[in-house]
Amino acid sequence: MPSHLLPVASPVSPAVPTQGGPVHDRTADEEPQAFRFAGLRLVHSALRRDLARLPNALRLLQPGEDEQGAALLRHWTFVTAVLSCHHEQQDTRIWPIVRRFAPELRLLLNWLESDHHNLDHSFTRVTTLVRIASRDTGSVWPVAYAIEDLAARLETHLRVEERQLLPRMEMVFTESSRVGSLPELLDVMHSADGPGTPDALAWLLDGVEPALVERLLADCDDLVARHWPHWQATYQRCTAPLWGPPEAWDAAGE
Repeated sequence: MPSHLLPVASPVSPAVPTQGGPVHDRTADEEPQAFRFAGLRLVHSALRRDLARLPNALRLLQPGEDEQGAALLRHWTFVTAVLSCHHEQQDTRIWPIVRRFAPELRLLLNWLESDHHNLDHSFTRVTTLVRIASRDTGSVWPVAYAIEDLAARLETHLRVEERQLLPRMEMVFTESSRVGSLPELLDVMHSADGPGTPDALAWLLDGVEPALVERLLADCDDLVARHWPHWQATYQRCTAPLWGPPEAWDAAGE
């Protein structure tokens, strides 16, 4: 595989002063919370979920499965589009406010914003590889490894946000703030001509506990809540062929 198509290395993030105590350590597997920065947490969880299963879905692709390959490419393109909107939400709506009210975080925010550009560039490069693999099953294994490398890079970025930034943001924004919320993320996608609300919401809430889904939908408008059952059923019907039988993925995760 040409080296210029591989994801670039991630820079080392600066440390953040804690001012009086250690930063609360959030694990990568923590479930998204309904009440604080749900939009950010849900994107992180969904990205981890799909970047874990997309490489295996590619490896299972067989010659002649053109429709399956095209579906995987569409899903990868969708994931990339959501990531782009997520970065826009942070860089244009959230980071400027945090810079103003928590200036001690400016070096960390500068690094995060720079790494957003690096990640977006890497995802674009890997999109080229996924496009090739979706039509040529002889290349699926190296492309699957490229996705796994990119997922590891992204994991470093997400952990920095969750461990060093989100705890500090809780002191900048009130609990009732809309900043970083699920409705704000959906608004960003709409204004950026990104993924539509039905697909984006179903993707974000895929695998989330029903009780938590109800709490999250309560923050959205009535139209979203009314249409949610239909959107969820449509999404599950369209994406189920991508991942194979559920028991196969359960076994893969053991």
